[in-house]
Amino acid sequence: MAATAFVPVLLGADINAYSMARAFHEAYGVHSVVYGMYHSSVCAGSKIIDYRVRENNDRVDKVLEHVTEVAREHPDKKILVLGCGDNYLNAISANLPNYPENVIAPYVELSMLETLIHKEKFYELCDQYGIDHPATYVYHKGEGHGFTLPFDGPFVVKPAESDTYWKHRFPTQKKAYVLQTRAEVDQVIDDIYNAGYEDSLIIQDFIPGDDSFMRVVTNYSGADGKVRLMCVGHVLLEEHTSHAIGNHAVIITEPEPELCEKLKYFLESIHFTGFSNFDIKYDQRDGKCKAFEINCRQGRSNYYVTGAGYNLAKYLVEDVVLGKPCELTITKNRHLWWVIPPKVAYDYVNPQYHQEMQALVRANAVVNPLFYKPDNGLTRSLRIRKIQHSYAGWYASCMEKVR
Repeated sequence: MAATAFVPVLLGADINAYSMARAFHEAYGVHSVVYGMYHSSVCAGSKIIDYRVRENNDRVDKVLEHVTEVAREHPDKKILVLGCGDNYLNAISANLPNYPENVIAPYVELSMLETLIHKEKFYELCDQYGIDHPATYVYHKGEGHGFTLPFDGPFVVKPAESDTYWKHRFPTQKKAYVLQTRAEVDQVIDDIYNAGYEDSLIIQDFIPGDDSFMRVVTNYSGADGKVRLMCVGHVLLEEHTSHAIGNHAVIITEPEPELCEKLKYFLESIHFTGFSNFDIKYDQRDGKCKAFEINCRQGRSNYYVTGAGYNLAKYLVEDVVLGKPCELTITKNRHLWWVIPPKVAYDYVNPQYHQEMQALVRANAVVNPLFYKPDNGLTRSLRIRKIQHSYAGWYASCMEKVR
């Protein structure tokens, strides 16, 4: 594969974008163009990235402007567009009819995208296709406090539509709330709507269990709607600060064939194309894996798949650039991924997993995607090490050590 055949354009500049840029570089030696909003990010100063800082780069008009910019710079190449955050997906999909001819944006049409990323509509599809999910009450603006919940606390409260939710900031805002009492639920509802959010809220039965009950399933569906890759990650630790809650910090890949078969049926039934990942939690009360949401993109932790030996960039390029056929791969090997220092991981991961973590480290079956030998520039390396050092304090501020 000639390195001049395509240029990846990644929208967003966090670990998600860096992990995909690394995957493209590992597989093909290509540099990615990354559009971010801030001068300081894990992508800034990278030797494998052409990092471009632009304001409001998640707006529909700006996405088209920036993609077109790269397409004109490389008229003889295919331009592969990937969103690396939910705030980019609508804009990418809305522009599908408008991109220059050499642009490939592997996304479903806007109407399907809006259905899938809206949690109320997603749970309706789950019921239709046999995907288990937590017991749910959908709250609509204006209901007041007189409604009855069909389950007892603890409760989880989260927005049905996260993009507009984050555009209405308030001091106590969180990605999701775990609340003990009904009075707390009513207060959070008031806080969210008083800030200007208009869409529905999801109130759910809290599934018991620490972070190690979480799973993430990353998939790639080809342009023909057939699933080509599925990889289950057993989450051992998440982040717990208010804005980062739910972000994965430590993952071990593991086989879950029954869960994969259900999700494969769902994805192929709706003729989904491109990357997807599901957030899942195992419910020990009934032995079921229950879906929280689908992300119509590769997730922030996507390198847990590439690091385990299944390069996500390669699956994409072989499908949409080379047009190669590909049989379904459901991964089976075990591999450790983390984005925090090892000491912090062992301080907060459930001790029952320490022995396997140590064994994978000894076997060199471990990766932190941010440390990549070909990308060893001094300024970026110092920034990454400073961020890594900060994790100890961040976790100490919101969690108790397990040892």
